[in-house]
Amino acid sequence: MTTSPTDPTMARIIDAVTEFRSGDPESARAALLALWSEIGVAGDPLHRCTLAHYLADAYDDPAEALVWDVRALDAADALTDTRLRDHNAGLQVAGFYPSLHLNLADNFRRLGAFPAATRHLDAARDRLSILPDDEYGTLIRTAVTELAAMIAAHDTTRRPTH
Repeated sequence: MTTSPTDPTMARIIDAVTEFRSGDPESARAALLALWSEIGVAGDPLHRCTLAHYLADAYDDPAEALVWDVRALDAADALTDTRLRDHNAGLQVAGFYPSLHLNLADNFRRLGAFPAATRHLDAARDRLSILPDDEYGTLIRTAVTELAAMIAAHDTTRRPTH
């Protein structure tokens, strides 16, 4: 797998995500939001998709996370495999959709919007076959199963992994 090290925007996104994961969520969120202001809604779809996906994770409130997850999905719809391969030759846009729909389903579930949660869970489930049989694929498949049970139980509690 070949990854292009020449994309400074992706490097800045990764730096902010690393900061978030190391325990400084406020500073990381501010850095990610500043990047979003630079990129804008018409910017590079890869940057928008990646940035919005991580910004969604930076919010505990499911309504705020939902806004960013919708933006990530919209950006994925505008992203091409050619652009994605410029960044990482081993990736396909289709591989983003199970996770993107899973995140939307989880936020709708947390908001008590179970029909919408079910629609996005079904969309994630319909796309699981694109995922490899590796740790990431297993993680997403397991989360789909767990989320299905939570939706069926009308459980709105936060998942421990979200």
